[in-house]
Amino acid sequence: MKTPDTAALWLAGLLSLQAAQAQPALDTAPLTIEGDIASHLVAGVDRFLLRELSDSVAQRGRHWQRDFTSHTAYAKSVEPNRQRLAHIIGLRDERVAFEGLTLASTTAGSALAGQTERITIRAVHWPAFGDVTATGLLLEPRGRDVVANVVALPDCNQLPEQVAGLAEGLPPKLQFARRLAESGCRVIVPLLINRAEKMSKLSNREYLYRSAFELGRHLIGYEVQQSLAVVDWFTRRWADTPVGVVGWGEGGLIALYSAAVDMRIDAACVSGYFDSRQNIWQEPIDRNVFGLLEQFGDAELASLIAPRALIVDAARGPEATIPGGRGAPARVVTPSMDSVRAEVARARKLTSGLKPEPVIDLVATTEPLGDRALGQFLDALQPGAALGPEDTATIPNLRPRSDAAKRHAEQMHKLDRHTQWLLRESPFVRKNFYQPDTSSLAKFEASNEKYRRQFYDHVIGRFDNKVLPFNARSRKSHESEKWVGHEVVLDVFPDVIAYGILILPRDLKAEEQRPVVVCQHGLEGRPQDIIEGDHHAYHDFAAKLAERGFITFSPQNLYIFTDRFRTLQRKANPIKKSLFSAIIPQHQQIVDWLKTLPFVDTKRIAFYGLSYGGKTAMRVPSVVTDYCLSICSADFNEWVDKNASTRNPHSYVNSGEYEIFEWDLGSTFNYAEMAGLIAPRPFMVERGHYDGVASDETVGWEFAKVRYLYQGKLKLQGRCEIEWFDGPHTINGKGTYEFLHRHLDWRRQ
Repeated sequence: MKTPDTAALWLAGLLSLQAAQAQPALDTAPLTIEGDIASHLVAGVDRFLLRELSDSVAQRGRHWQRDFTSHTAYAKSVEPNRQRLAHIIGLRDERVAFEGLTLASTTAGSALAGQTERITIRAVHWPAFGDVTATGLLLEPRGRDVVANVVALPDCNQLPEQVAGLAEGLPPKLQFARRLAESGCRVIVPLLINRAEKMSKLSNREYLYRSAFELGRHLIGYEVQQSLAVVDWFTRRWADTPVGVVGWGEGGLIALYSAAVDMRIDAACVSGYFDSRQNIWQEPIDRNVFGLLEQFGDAELASLIAPRALIVDAARGPEATIPGGRGAPARVVTPSMDSVRAEVARARKLTSGLKPEPVIDLVATTEPLGDRALGQFLDALQPGAALGPEDTATIPNLRPRSDAAKRHAEQMHKLDRHTQWLLRESPFVRKNFYQPDTSSLAKFEASNEKYRRQFYDHVIGRFDNKVLPFNARSRKSHESEKWVGHEVVLDVFPDVIAYGILILPRDLKAEEQRPVVVCQHGLEGRPQDIIEGDHHAYHDFAAKLAERGFITFSPQNLYIFTDRFRTLQRKANPIKKSLFSAIIPQHQQIVDWLKTLPFVDTKRIAFYGLSYGGKTAMRVPSVVTDYCLSICSADFNEWVDKNASTRNPHSYVNSGEYEIFEWDLGSTFNYAEMAGLIAPRPFMVERGHYDGVASDETVGWEFAKVRYLYQGKLKLQGRCEIEWFDGPHTINGKGTYEFLHRHLDWRRQ
């Protein structure tokens, strides 16, 4: 083997130095951040979101226009807020009217569940919405007039039989449905879905929440609808009899929301639940309501109940720790007395202009729904009505014990079946929703703007915060024979930075302008992963594109460090935001900074992302229109079905990605509609036949809609492509590279 001589080595070094010196310099401050910048980035967004959560309380007032001139005027003035609440908990399905409850009797047994000298208890069910029937118990007083009709809601982990006195688990004084019936109330006790763990390690409630959330529905809304269907029956059958709702724990939540959205409920009693909701991101994810804290804390919900009576029973609530793993980690705790007092005080302040002042009573007790709370609730419904003494005698349950598990499984199936029906209908809903004018390209682009605004404002969630100056900092971090890499950090919002690696080809001259490809990693990835190491999914595609002469920039996206980033979604959702509410401003800042570089062609900045980077390729260029094209690799599919189907083997419903679900995409923007927001800019999909993200047929189904828009309607030949290749979840780097060269008008190096 011939050893190179000293002169040759000297010449090679000189040429390398000259090439490096020929590169234009970055006009930035030095980057001095030490340690893991990705961790620094995620921590900053976390602080930012916690601050936004805290500030949301003071911001809510701008959404309310309360008129205190009369009770009627007040109710009318808050009606838009009531409608907003109904929308975000998914009250969209028409309830079914019925003349009477159906007794749950068969040839094998009677509906009669129990009976004493004072009450009769029957197992019943009733139509609620769609083809969903609710199930529970009917308790009626014997030998006396009914003083009120009541929906009594136990905690989700309690059986209706327990609060009715038919099952073990509660002492007589806590059997609040039984006590109200014995005091002269007709009582319906609906069954709520419990938090028992499914085989998939998800709770039953989270399992149903996931698919419903994607379709603009909510388990909370489903259970409110089941309760309001009873209210419909009560008011239709006994128009002059007052109606109340009462609940403990999760039942308290459903009682609070039910009374807030329905003015026909005369009084509500909420036990073991009422609190500030600023830490809702730590509560079970089935309580996650997109945009809740934008307008509503529990005090604001109480103000929707006014001028009707609300009894807040600050008693012991259910307590549990949900460890996570496959589902979302959470905790259920008893609200602290100080927090409950403060939230009640806020509710009273919000309604203090009403005369006479509404009843918002705080009962401070230890045991839930004791004599004081139930007595005040009953008096609010029927002044002078007295709470009867508790009956300590046991009530034999006349129905088989096996009924409870079977009944719960049937109810799970009914709710899931309804959501799956919504999923099947969703393509038609979206087709009716997304209707840009395709009669000309100019009209298409103009009409598309309203959909882009809706996508950003109401699906992704837009921060109105002022963007900070770039304050660009950089340092050289990587180099090869053909390029040099620089770590770059930019400021975005207070505590929020954008971070990535800019790669400049060594032959880049200061006087020329080149196209840029922004290259995006996937889940748990880093910019370094797509530059070096030949990762099995990325194959150094940012570096390989730089070798072809492109400038590349590889951003660090938020989806890294498992629960650390997934809880960011939990913190963002209540204020009507998402992970991409932070990612989009980061990308906009990156693009805006790139456009200040003299060697960047501002009209030729492209986006190319794989996996979670492919998700980014669908969402970010839909909003950041400075991206001149987008390539979605190893992600494009029938996204709504993947998130909502309980049948599709590729579905996220049973997976650990609890942050992946996005509110109401089923009614608005699937991937075809997102691609419509990218149009008329070039768009490409890179798809391996053996990619476990989805099946080829679902990818093809969704892509066909995109191709029809580009080539069938807009006549944009060659701007919309898909490359199918014989491979797995990976960058293929063949058709996509050709696509970049062609549409960025860049010669192959």
